[in-house]
Amino acid sequence: MKKFVVGSLALMLSAMLISCGGAKKEETTVAQVETTAAQTESAKEEETEKAAEGEKTEVQVFVAASLKNVMEDLGQQYEKENPSVKLVFQADSSGKLLTQIQEGYACDVFFSAAQKQMDTLQEEGKLVEGTRQNVVNNQLCVITRKNSGTKVTGLETLKDAKSIALADGTVPVGKYTRKALVSLGILPEAEDLSKISTKEVSDALGGVEISEQSNVSKVLAAVVEGSSEVGTTYYSDTYGKEADVEILEKVSYDLTGNVIYPISQIVNDEASEAEVAEAKKFVEFVCSDAAKETFQKYYFDTNVE
Repeated sequence: MKKFVVGSLALMLSAMLISCGGAKKEETTVAQVETTAAQTESAKEEETEKAAEGEKTEVQVFVAASLKNVMEDLGQQYEKENPSVKLVFQADSSGKLLTQIQEGYACDVFFSAAQKQMDTLQEEGKLVEGTRQNVVNNQLCVITRKNSGTKVTGLETLKDAKSIALADGTVPVGKYTRKALVSLGILPEAEDLSKISTKEVSDALGGVEISEQSNVSKVLAAVVEGSSEVGTTYYSDTYGKEADVEILEKVSYDLTGNVIYPISQIVNDEASEAEVAEAKKFVEFVCSDAAKETFQKYYFDTNVE
């Protein structure tokens, strides 16, 4: 009888230990499952965030330097309406951008300050058929720093300047300046205006000091900083600089011809289908009536007919 009681007690104790051990094991397993679930959820959230970032379709947009401000504004508008798109802008002289495209730089959209660069790309078969359009007109201006006291009143009196900031002939604003000076008889006729050197312009103006610049933004900066007394830019470049810059002359279209800015989608063999589609849509947006108000705000003329 004594052995039976002891045996029974041993069995009961063993059962209790097994029960407690099982409960402890179950608690550990639940905790592990909860931890794993939390880690999985966190990983999913991270993957979702990365996926969301990965969904951004990048469009490489090359724009003439004089378009930088207005295009950044239009770009923000477009990205707000198309959150899955990221526009990457490269702003410089149209001539330099042309060279980069020819050298194989990734470009989906080109917005030039002159027809010559776009004509070259069209001849080389680099424009997506049916996407080239004229968008805005601009106007050449002679500018000086506020209260500079210059004797210059416009192109015809440039020889009175102490120093001039002038874009080289391969830059559209430099070419239009040369064209206007030819129209006025200050420079001789030339078959290719872009090849009229800065020295030739200086000699025609009586030897005035000329600081040659690689794009219109640098011309503007030279005048604003006071390193050059006067310069030639576009009217649109004076937007936001009214407190720093005085316009001495808005040059007549009779002297320069229209300053038309064309845009086109560029053939990019490395672009994905999504990038090609978004590039086409962005070109359409820039050419739409919805964009005209913004261009006008930045002093561009949207009458290009």
